[in-house]
Amino acid sequence: MNLLQIPALAAAPDSIPSIKEETAMLKSLPFDELVDKLVNTMVTFAINLAIAIIVFYIGRLIINKLYNFVSAIFERRKLDRSLATFILSMVRIVLYFIVIVIVIGILGIETSSFIAIFASAGVAIGMALSGTLQNFAGGVLILLLKPYKIGDFIEAQGYSGTVHEIQIFHTIITTGDNKAIIIPNGGLSTGSINNYSREEYRRVDWTIGISYGDSVEDARNCILGILRSDSRVVEKYIDVDREKRAEELRHTMGSDAQTAATADEEEKKPSFLGRMFSSKKKIARITASPADHKPHPFVAVPLDCSPTVNVSNLGESSVDLTVRAWTRTSDYWGVYFSMNERFYNELPKAGISFPFPQLDVHTYAQK
Repeated sequence: MNLLQIPALAAAPDSIPSIKEETAMLKSLPFDELVDKLVNTMVTFAINLAIAIIVFYIGRLIINKLYNFVSAIFERRKLDRSLATFILSMVRIVLYFIVIVIVIGILGIETSSFIAIFASAGVAIGMALSGTLQNFAGGVLILLLKPYKIGDFIEAQGYSGTVHEIQIFHTIITTGDNKAIIIPNGGLSTGSINNYSREEYRRVDWTIGISYGDSVEDARNCILGILRSDSRVVEKYIDVDREKRAEELRHTMGSDAQTAATADEEEKKPSFLGRMFSSKKKIARITASPADHKPHPFVAVPLDCSPTVNVSNLGESSVDLTVRAWTRTSDYWGVYFSMNERFYNELPKAGISFPFPQLDVHTYAQK
């Protein structure tokens, strides 16, 4: 590479003769003129230094004011703490860099070469840390768009667990057996994520096999009776269930519970970017109004979430019934395991038997 192509080095050969010429000129000056020139130079430098110091302190004051202003906005908007800290730090670093460049220019130092060297160093560092920067960009996207948050149970990159911490470069999840899995954010921001905790309600499915000859209608009535006797199972519509739960909570725990429920609803509100990027067709979700309410022509018909029991398969030794019911996401596993036990204990009492593979062996006596 030709050294003259670099701005900082290209100026060096031209500056050497000028320095020699100035030195020769200073030597040729009389002593009084030399003192006057030095005094003028020092006074000019002192004035520039004073202006630079004043500009630096004014710039720092403005930066602190902007920092506190933006921080107050983030606090009112209840922006995620990790994202707020990251954005504020980046803003402060960029503003301080601008102030330092302005101060260097006031002192008479050429800033173009300084900026060129800084840009070249940034390109070199970016190329060396391309993978790390990908994780960094992924972390920023995750913090902005919030595909998951701390406490959600997710499945991604072949792992499943509860999100323990969201860092700039990695996300830490805790598995069911308490293992800490550290996943780079680059893959999480571009790959598929199954977030089990994002929706407030989930559907629980069971497959129950009954013997041939048993009444399907009796089995259906018994299973539906078991499901409807559990208050955790949605009776028909999710909005009705949500209002019923809130009313029960207000009656049992008083105003503190109402305040907590209101805070919980506020916390579940999407962020500004989430509202901006989310689809506007939320009317088709299962949280619609009850059927007796006349829907708007553009509003989807509410989904009936009442428990159902249907024959799904006629197997070799059993009639398979598919049982479906809706419950809160937090109650999913509790409902699943408790219903398995109740089906096993209560269905035989109603005359429903569970088949199992059998083998008939016939022996013949030889004559």
